[in-house]
Amino acid sequence: MKLNISKASQFLAAGTVESYEAQVNEAQKALENGTCLGNDFLGWLHLPSSITPEFIAEINATAKVLQENCEAVVVAGIGGSYLGARMVIDALSNSFGWLKPSNMPRILFAGNNIGEDYLSELIDYLKGVKFGVINISKSGTTTETAITFRLLKKLCEDTRGKEEAKKVIVAVTDAKKGAARTTADKEGYKSFIIPDNVGGRFSVLTPVGLLPIAVAGYDIAALVKGAQDMEKATDIKVPFAENPSAQYAAVRNALYQNGKKIEILVNYQPKLHNLNEWWKQLYGESEGKDGKGIFPAAVDFTTDLHSMGQWIQDGERTIFETVVSIEKPNTKLEVPSDAENLDGLNFLAGKRIDEVNKMAELGTKLAHVDGGVPNMQVSIEKLDEYNIGQLIYFFEKACGISGIILGVNPFNQPGVEAYKKNMFALLNKPGYEKESAAIQEKLK
Repeated sequence: MKLNISKASQFLAAGTVESYEAQVNEAQKALENGTCLGNDFLGWLHLPSSITPEFIAEINATAKVLQENCEAVVVAGIGGSYLGARMVIDALSNSFGWLKPSNMPRILFAGNNIGEDYLSELIDYLKGVKFGVINISKSGTTTETAITFRLLKKLCEDTRGKEEAKKVIVAVTDAKKGAARTTADKEGYKSFIIPDNVGGRFSVLTPVGLLPIAVAGYDIAALVKGAQDMEKATDIKVPFAENPSAQYAAVRNALYQNGKKIEILVNYQPKLHNLNEWWKQLYGESEGKDGKGIFPAAVDFTTDLHSMGQWIQDGERTIFETVVSIEKPNTKLEVPSDAENLDGLNFLAGKRIDEVNKMAELGTKLAHVDGGVPNMQVSIEKLDEYNIGQLIYFFEKACGISGIILGVNPFNQPGVEAYKKNMFALLNKPGYEKESAAIQEKLK
């Protein structure tokens, strides 16, 4: 993986990026020594290097059981409990594979909304389908996931019988406490532990992400190896100028202090759409607090050049871009020649589609930089498990450093609880009587 900051640092005074070295070093020391805010959630920091071949084998063995006994597997989870897995699976999957017969179960995602039509349509689809469930929740009481799991558990038991259902329902949850743990122990489900010291948005390299990715048929050992190598490449001992996570954290904080309040993550590959979604949660939940934080936005180019492109080129200059670039496609396709040439594209005949895409990428970067938009570029060789593992850890490590520099706790999410309290009060949940009365007064 490579990071190019030249088209961003040119918008800063000479020496600005280098001036952040001391702050970055202090942030890294705080992470390593556990002296930062949120230090009880630092389990992700050396997670890759702690993963053993035996643990990967256990994940793969469970994945094989689901593969051999299911036509579909539903991953029930919200936020970090599904975004990482979905990001990796979508990046590696054939874009139209779901339309073709396969010997692998189809991976479906639910428990991330409370849409009645969505859930009803999911249940209708699963009727008569041999499906399994991976229920991902530390507490087992998160409303969206808990409602979904109730529906899925009932349908799975009705379809396959209670004893057979137990073999294809897997819990990924707390080691000792919570409704999901109690249910797993009572029913005898195979279970994996979400470490207490790893928050949801940093959990893709735990069973939260590894199990669904393995069920989809992908090489989790290679994914972990990529993260392990990036852990080494961003170690505290690596010089500031050679450490990609340190550099990225420094540049984005420098731009923020210079009035760039919005970061737009850009990709030029449709398969990376859910990388955008995972990244938005990682940085939004980590930095958006105490009245601070860069707002994380994302676009899919070239598609969004025909919508958001205008605003990015000519709108308010409070933005900067980070472009994720893939150096080599996994397939080859060339532009054909056409005898009539009515579209005027014969000048492209014989060129690879990826070359056209790369020139669109370069042309857009040049135009946006000329338009006053700082650009950073993160490049990986190709879309595979190893390179995605590198990306995951690169962004995680930079997020921890960046949040500490910003002066917030990067590992909590107090603002997420606000909507839950109001929702429970409006639904008259037991224990929320005072809140229910107060909110009813507000609504008068």
